[in-house]
Formats: sequence, structure tokens, C-alpha cells
Amino acid sequence: MKPIWIVDDDQSIRFVLEKALAREGLPTRSFTNPRDVLSALRTEGDDAGPQVLVTDIRMPGGSGLDLLSQVKESVPGLPVIIMTAFSDLDSAVSAFQGGAFEYLPKPFDLPKAVDLIRRAVEEREREAVADASAEATPEMLGQAPAMQDVFRAIGRLSQSQVTVLITGESGSGKELVARALHKHSPRAGGPFVAINTAAIPKDLLESELFGHERGAFTGAQTLRRGRFEQAEGGTLFLDEIGDMPFDLQTRLLRVLSDGHFYRVGGHNAIKATVRVIAATHQDLEQRVKDGSFREDLFHRLNVIRLRLPALRERQEDVPMLTRHFLQRSAQQLGVEPKRISDLALARLALFGFPGNVRQLENICHWLTVMAPAQVVEVKDLPPEVLQVPAASVPAPVAVAVAAAMAPPMVIEPPHADAAELAHSRAYPTEHGQVHAATEPGSVFSVPAEHPRSIALMDAGGWEGALQAEARELLDAGGPDVWDSLSRRFESCLILTALGNTRGRRIEAAQKLGIGRNTITRKIQELGLE
Repeated sequence: MKPIWIVDDDQSIRFVLEKALAREGLPTRSFTNPRDVLSALRTEGDDAGPQVLVTDIRMPGGSGLDLLSQVKESVPGLPVIIMTAFSDLDSAVSAFQGGAFEYLPKPFDLPKAVDLIRRAVEEREREAVADASAEATPEMLGQAPAMQDVFRAIGRLSQSQVTVLITGESGSGKELVARALHKHSPRAGGPFVAINTAAIPKDLLESELFGHERGAFTGAQTLRRGRFEQAEGGTLFLDEIGDMPFDLQTRLLRVLSDGHFYRVGGHNAIKATVRVIAATHQDLEQRVKDGSFREDLFHRLNVIRLRLPALRERQEDVPMLTRHFLQRSAQQLGVEPKRISDLALARLALFGFPGNVRQLENICHWLTVMAPAQVVEVKDLPPEVLQVPAASVPAPVAVAVAAAMAPPMVIEPPHADAAELAHSRAYPTEHGQVHAATEPGSVFSVPAEHPRSIALMDAGGWEGALQAEARELLDAGGPDVWDSLSRRFESCLILTALGNTRGRRIEAAQKLGIGRNTITRKIQELGLE
């Protein structure tokens, strides 16, 4: 294991931290000034470098803030903890903004200092795993069973050139699926051309799709090749096909039927050697019944249908996608990637994401710009996430995540009057909490922002919520009910334990009664890394 580097000109500070970290099984290496640290980094390289750097701000021969700046240039992912006297707090906050993992005010409480350093070590380990996996990031991410079904379908269609219709809500990633189908098809060497039929005015859409001859209409001064010609030998992706004007649907049907089309104002048929992939967020069957979409075109497009799940249907993918988008946002903005705490991820999982994956990506971009610290906490999440209606979340997830973020259970004296007890269930107390009865004669407090979890507990505890969820899935004939609920149950347990131990895995494993290797394996399997 790489050592913790301690930089301080005060010998007593170095001694105390060395002994405390040694008791925790963490190796250390100490320096008295920043110059020696930078020299060691240059000569020994990253392999022999530190796991975490803990440095004072004011030292003879150099500033800890300057050291932070230079270390971030050479080893961007290295967590740096700034030690500072209270009089230097403004400087520490500035360093915090500049990429420090955390600051440690002097005089510090030794157990808290060790706990902070251990959190930095675990964060470094997580980042190392993320960096290794990011070297070959696939074009699509997802461990949820519904997404695995999509990936399997893409694999089965890899050698086919059949027309595909992709359905799913806006922002769920339909164009990514279309690009993946193209990339893994025999036409991968040809162009991929996308057009959103809802974003182009009706009068221009025909020319956009099929092109036009010179002089075909006012303003057509030159010949223009349309999207079908541009996609020759490749794939044409028609997004939001449900919004295509009815008369253009007829022309598209003719192309799909005989493989030929005419430019606007043209007289010579042009052969279209193009694979068509269409997508829509609308119910095309209903639009056919309403008479706004041609039934024969629907059947031409609906040869193979892929349904892309909404993000709320694949909540286990939220942690992985969040970290991926935070990395990508940081690259786009040229800044150090933000990290996100387990509790913040748990709160984010409560959000219904009406805008799906696109909305999560926007939230991550917002966090990269607006979150004040390098580690995103619950309080840093945008207002729309913190005001999430818990009713949109499956019951076991809502209860478990609420438990992960709730303060420890407070047992209160029983109410003298049963009617008063029943009345108290529905109303907040003066302390901003809501009382919910569990058994006659006992009451515990949970945060007022989780009314759904209160109602669920009142209706029979988490077991009742689990039964209701299982019954709903079984009645709907959903596949892999056992595996789906088991994964969610284990995810909730692990997230709750990590929240209880402030992210310390070994302690969380001990409290759960499982081994260290088991919790590490489960975190990886469940996509909680």
C-alpha cells in the first residue's frame, strides 16, 4: 500500500499523525518542507508516490497552497488535505476551491483527522478503479437487467441490416442505441446521419430528407443532397418519427418499400442503399388509431422494436452514470473531476428523473460548475433533487434511502392518549420532524421530508412495503423478480451501512456481519463503486 505523505515543519504534528496512522495500519512518510516533496515526486514517479498528501499551509521554504497547485498539475487525482490554523481559514477555503480534498483546522481532534485521512484513502482507491475502467469506456453504460436486455438485442442485431424502431421517453438515450446499432453493424464503415424530424419545419423537412434540384423552389440556387444521399452505404437515424407530417410519411414509405426516392424538383430516381433506424417517445399504435400516423408505415418501421427503459426503471445505474458524467463534465470544462459521497448518491437515487439520462447529465454538469467542494454532499445537490417527491420511488428504495440519511432512531415516551398518538402521525412537530408509530406504545422520529417512508412504515414496516412491491411485479408478470428485488435490497443495505459508517467499508462490513471481501465484491456487482 502506498504511504500517506505528511508535510509539516512542526515535528510534534508529524509524530502524532505518524503514530495514529500506524495504529490504523496506514504507512506514512514525512517531510519538513514542500521542496523535498516536489523533488521526491519528480525522482520517484507516481508508482512510488503517496496515497494521500497531508500538508500544512505555512512552512519555511514554501507554501502548502503552492504545493497543492503544483501537485495537482503533476498528479491530478491525488487527494490533498490542507492543515491550517483557524487564522488561515480563508486561505484554506481558497485551497479547497482549488482542488483540496478537505481542510483540517488546527488544533485538530486526532480521531477525526485519522477518519478524514482514511476517507481520502478510500476515495483514492475508488478513483483508481474508476480510472482503470474509464480507459475503455463503452459508448453505453448500464448494469440494470433492462439495459442488459438492450445490449443483448444490439448484439443479436450486429450482423443484420433490418429496420429498427427504438421507443423510449425523451432523454433516455435513443440516439446512443442507434449509434451502437450502426457501430456494430456491417455498415459501420459508412456514415451515420441523424435528423430530428420534429425540429425541422414542415416546409423544409422534405428537402432535408431527399435533397432538391437547382431551381426546385425559390432560393434553391444549387443542387443539394439530402440526408438519404448523405447516409449512402451507412445508417440514417430518423429521430421523433412520430412527429413526421402525414404527407411526408407517404414519401418515406415509398423509399422503405422500393429503395428509391426523388429529390424535390427532380425526375430521376435515386437508389437509397441506406439502413433506416427510427425512434420516438410517442405511442405510435395510438397515433395510428388517431389517424395521424400511417399504419402501413408503422409496420414498415416496426420490424424490430427496442424499448429503452426510463432511468427510474434502472436506478442501480445512477451511481455509475453519475460518476461517468462528472468525469466527462470535468474534461469538457478543463477542471478536476468532482467526487460524490455515498449519501449524496443515495439522495440522487430518490429523484424520479423525468428528463431521464439527459437530465442526470445536466445535473452532473451543474454540480461540476456550482458545487463548492471537490466532494459533492447532499446539501450541494440542485433544488429540484432535494425537493424530490418520494412517491415516485419504489417503496423498498424509498424506505432504505430514507433510513440511510435519517438521524439515529430516537425513542420517545409513549403518548398517554391513543387518539393523540394517531393524530401525531400526520402532523409535524415543532422540531420539523413527523412522528410515526411502529408498535403500540413506541414512537420514533424520521425526517419530515420523507412522508412516503412514514406512510409505508405505518402500513406494516419495510416488510409490508417489500411485499407490496413484489406483488406488483408478480402481477405484472415482470421477469427476474427475485434477482431484481434482491439486488435492490442488497444495495439499500450496503448504502445504509456506508452512510452509518461515513463511507468506511471495513466497518460497514463488520456491522452488517459480512466479510471485507464480500462487501467489496457486492459493491462492484451492484454498481455502487
